[in-house]
Amino acid sequence: MNISPMQMVLTELNGLYGPAVLEDIGNTIRLYEFYDGKGQNWTVSSGLDYKPTKKRVNFVKKLINREAGFMFARTPEINLKSEITDGDSVAHVQRILNDVLEKSRFKGKLIQAAKDCFIGKRVAIKISGGFGREPRITFRPSFEFVYSTADDDCDRLDKIIFFYQVNNEAERGRQRIWKQKYFLDNSRCILNEGIYDGFGRLLEGGQDIDTGLDFIPCYVIVNGGLTGDLMGESDVAELIDLQNAYNHLISDDADALKFNMFPQTVATDAKAESLEYLRLSPGALVDLQTDPAVMCDGQSRQAKLEKLESGFGYSDRFEAAVNRTKNDMYDLMSIPNVSLEQLKGLMQSGKSMKALYWELISRCEEKWASWEPALQWMAYAVLKMEAIYMQADIPDAYYAEIEHLYPILEDDFTEMANDRQEVAAGLRSRTNYIQKWGVAPDAQAELDRVKAEG
Repeated sequence: MNISPMQMVLTELNGLYGPAVLEDIGNTIRLYEFYDGKGQNWTVSSGLDYKPTKKRVNFVKKLINREAGFMFARTPEINLKSEITDGDSVAHVQRILNDVLEKSRFKGKLIQAAKDCFIGKRVAIKISGGFGREPRITFRPSFEFVYSTADDDCDRLDKIIFFYQVNNEAERGRQRIWKQKYFLDNSRCILNEGIYDGFGRLLEGGQDIDTGLDFIPCYVIVNGGLTGDLMGESDVAELIDLQNAYNHLISDDADALKFNMFPQTVATDAKAESLEYLRLSPGALVDLQTDPAVMCDGQSRQAKLEKLESGFGYSDRFEAAVNRTKNDMYDLMSIPNVSLEQLKGLMQSGKSMKALYWELISRCEEKWASWEPALQWMAYAVLKMEAIYMQADIPDAYYAEIEHLYPILEDDFTEMANDRQEVAAGLRSRTNYIQKWGVAPDAQAELDRVKAEG
């Protein structure tokens, strides 16, 4: 039976959650369009005698990018530690993890993933690999996957399906859809991957492959939401009404300027022929003639030529309206408006700047409640796959700590002091400290110099 690609994916999911996710995909795509600015459009009246201005200033994209940048521009540290394993073994495992993160280009992908999560409500971490093939970390946006969880545990995946259209053909028979499914069967992770046409017919692949894992190498991070919410909430959705209001205000202002900022020339009782060659230029002369047909109480009237200026005086009210709308968008995202105008009179010390960003820090810490366990799981999963696929010697007794880093100057000094305390307590190596803070290009050479001078 011929079915659509979406129906093909829908048949893979059980329960009511499957259809709900697929219905949500269309809404998610519209959220991305609004974020890009394409969706910030509106219909104007067709009865106007002019073409209204449609001006868009995309604060939504700016605020989402700033939120993601503040949270992840300084890549969080994933530090492996152990209470029973010696430091050299833990350092060895840390190097393995750092190597996978570097080769996966984790730093840049993490910021992009945060944007996807804030826009599309959720994002998936996927770790791919195989026997003799090192693990690699990728992130996938919410419109490229659907998933279901265990009946008794909404935090445990039992199936996840990734899909996207390979080409852009209109004819369904020539369309190519790639689908990749991970699912558990008797505590074994099975991978099924294939290419389908637009009718859902299998063209290539489709075999079940035992991955050798006892877990699905994927994790879904949900943005916001309440207990048991598998959909999440979009930060963009909160800003749509305010962004539309702002666009309308500045567009109406542009039209108001266009039609009111230029004075009009008014001729009174003038002969029409004398106005045919009227010119508006410096030093121009006008041969203004009175229309002889114009009389008032039997007396001839004198022609006049004058300028009609517009009483254009709404600027204060307009500035108040647009500033209030813009500040409401900043407040919704807990992002301080730190333009030069807003910072006038504010003492810009480290502590005052931290206080200024306190609401945003609190908002990011709330989001870390979802991101921290995800990154911890990612570290464990990478090392477990290294042990299985690459035969790496990975000790079991370790745990991962995630250090949240924000781009505030004061945090650097505080963090350096904390790191020095860890070095003194034997919890962090001097080599790691030198490498992290760029004390010297060659950590070992610097340690040798310190030892020689001591």
